[in-house]
Amino acid sequence: MTTLPRVLYLTHRVPYPPDKGDRIRNYHLLRGLARRARVWLGCLADEPVSAEARAELDRLCEWVAIRPVGGKSRWLRAALSVATGGSVSEGVFANPVLAKYVFQWSVEVDFAAVVVSASSMAPYLRDFDLGGVPRFVDLVDVDSQKWHDFADATRGPKRWLYRLEATRVRKLERRLPEWTEAVAVVSRAEADVFDSFTRPGAATVAANGVDLDYFAPRSVPIEPALVFVGAMDYLPNVDGAVWFAREVWPAIRAKHPAAEFRVVGRKPTPEVQRLAELPGVKVLGTVPDVRPFVASAAAAVVPLRLARGIQNKVLEALAMARPVVAAPPALAALGTVPGEHLLRAATSAEWVEACCGLLADPARGTELGAAGRRYVEAHHHWETCLDPFLRRIIPADAARH
Repeated sequence: MTTLPRVLYLTHRVPYPPDKGDRIRNYHLLRGLARRARVWLGCLADEPVSAEARAELDRLCEWVAIRPVGGKSRWLRAALSVATGGSVSEGVFANPVLAKYVFQWSVEVDFAAVVVSASSMAPYLRDFDLGGVPRFVDLVDVDSQKWHDFADATRGPKRWLYRLEATRVRKLERRLPEWTEAVAVVSRAEADVFDSFTRPGAATVAANGVDLDYFAPRSVPIEPALVFVGAMDYLPNVDGAVWFAREVWPAIRAKHPAAEFRVVGRKPTPEVQRLAELPGVKVLGTVPDVRPFVASAAAAVVPLRLARGIQNKVLEALAMARPVVAAPPALAALGTVPGEHLLRAATSAEWVEACCGLLADPARGTELGAAGRRYVEAHHHWETCLDPFLRRIIPADAARH
């Protein structure tokens, strides 16, 4: 009789529904683990958890513990972490109740591996005696570099805070190879950054995939619209939407008066909401399903000036066979060829030229979209993408008899 190994997986957010970047990857990593092992899942929740989400996690896992986070205690722990030399992130995700579950499970269960999502959860591996159980971190992006990027893009007190966070997170990341079996990142570019301050070969590349069945092409009328999809309370998305709407969109609108720029995504900040005052801009906020908006658009635009890793919004639009216009930072981790699979735009003039070209020539959009779909079919199946990391966590011969 075959007994599957037991794996403990700790995530900084509930990994369902897969509707935003970290949840998408965590969910598919969880599915990969569940195919190979019996999974104990511990996760933090910063919003209500639906019955559907709980049912899906129960289906995949042996045990599930979900602990809500929020309130003053969370920020008190963040302040304590900073005061004692740690990062804000470490304090925010340090949950005493989840820590008790980790301790209890580590005593009661013979785990073959313990995996955490993101550097912010790494202290759960570092601070507990796990009895020699192999430890793994799905870093995804090099968070310290993200905070450096944020600091470079801001001014005032936020800039100081971002630089401090970058320094503290880098201190944690630098030591990860000393006490983990493997650290996964989403691209070769991220691996190069991580290896540069640790050691050559320290990072395992496990790219993001895309659900090719869910994000399938649709045969619907194409409207004279450009769509930008993303969480609209996240700094890179806010910055990109505001920059595009104010610096690029007026010139596009002047050439295509009937066109619309549609901003789709949860929790738009006041700055994003004010974009709706501009002619032709619609801020739609949270929608039950982003696919109709992508499928009907002349192009999906990804004007990110701040970006790390692989952008799911790019993969999803490509999977739906819609043309994509993206800024260089959004393409750095992909193997796409500009002009063949999608369009690249760096300056305002390049953005105007690319978007107006697609609004005027739907056939060109169809051609690009078909090539983009072929690209993701060839390179971004989730199981194939995550396999290098999953094989480190659970080797092929790990099943016991």
